[in-house]
Amino acid sequence: MASLATPGARLGSKAPSFCLPATGGGSLGLDGLKGEKGTVVAFICNHCPYVKAVIDRLIRDARDLKAHGVETVAVCSNDADAYPEDGFDAMRRWAEDKAFPFPYLWDETQAVAKAYGAVCTPDFFGYDADLRLRYRGRLDASGRAPGPDTARRELYEAMLHVARTGAAPEGQTPSIGCSIKWRGA
Repeated sequence: MASLATPGARLGSKAPSFCLPATGGGSLGLDGLKGEKGTVVAFICNHCPYVKAVIDRLIRDARDLKAHGVETVAVCSNDADAYPEDGFDAMRRWAEDKAFPFPYLWDETQAVAKAYGAVCTPDFFGYDADLRLRYRGRLDASGRAPGPDTARRELYEAMLHVARTGAAPEGQTPSIGCSIKWRGA
């Protein structure tokens, strides 16, 4: 399980559109999910220790950001044949068990992860109201274990800044996590 840091962001780039199966039923597209003042697209999965370390904080931050007009959507792009814990049924169970306040979508073909340039789980992309990239960084200082309760809420603070100003915040620290499990790799 390789640990990777996200590459530098192409701030200002437009979010690639998608329509994917949702654990809550049906298929959902980006245009119907975007927030009035911003949108977080989080690439996560069920089995990654880095995701497990931050999932409760991601849930908290997604709930808090919603009150500021920022919506969150999570996408799992891992090869479920090689990693059955990341299959659609397991995704559905985890989303229900954790009461995700955001849609959890399945990128079975991995086309969405490739379009975004996602490399690891978790990998966070923060967009403004026009779906222009303003943040590509980490949730907080957590690694394979949750950071301290006093850890700065970097994603939350960045997206509040985006919601208020539409501008990219300075000082973005790359996310770190397990590599996306690519088919045929």
